[in-house]
Amino acid sequence: MTRLVACPVKTPARREHGVTLLELIIVISLMAILTAVVIPMFGGGVSTTELRGSARQIAAGLRMARSEALAQRRETFLVLDVAGKRFKVDKDPREHKLPSGIDLKLFTAQNDLVDATTGAIRFFPDGGSNGGRITLAAGTRKYEVDVDWLTGRVAILD
Repeated sequence: MTRLVACPVKTPARREHGVTLLELIIVISLMAILTAVVIPMFGGGVSTTELRGSARQIAAGLRMARSEALAQRRETFLVLDVAGKRFKVDKDPREHKLPSGIDLKLFTAQNDLVDATTGAIRFFPDGGSNGGRITLAAGTRKYEVDVDWLTGRVAILD
């Protein structure tokens, strides 16, 4: 008669269920790559840096117009085309283009409006101005370039 004897059998060590560090690093790397590719596709188009740069560019144009009015002792204009998103200082042949994703608004004297989409800010020979404000916006971000009517001082407001 045969007798069965239990023989101790070694079972393989039980592996803990979970992820290894290598697997975790690979998944995080893939997510970072996908995020870097996908987010710019849905972005608003105009960065804060571009918006701030455009506000500084307009402020520089306004200061140039004021300096020209003082130096040449004559009225000088900065003409802003809101629809075309560009501006020009009176006698300067260069026309400055702004990014297309920026929304522009011009607040100036009624007699300095050329048409429904174009207007000007005027500087006088004494350094004063008719005053006004140019608002640049992209989404919820905006900058306002103010011109003081008495002194002609140009300031950028957040």
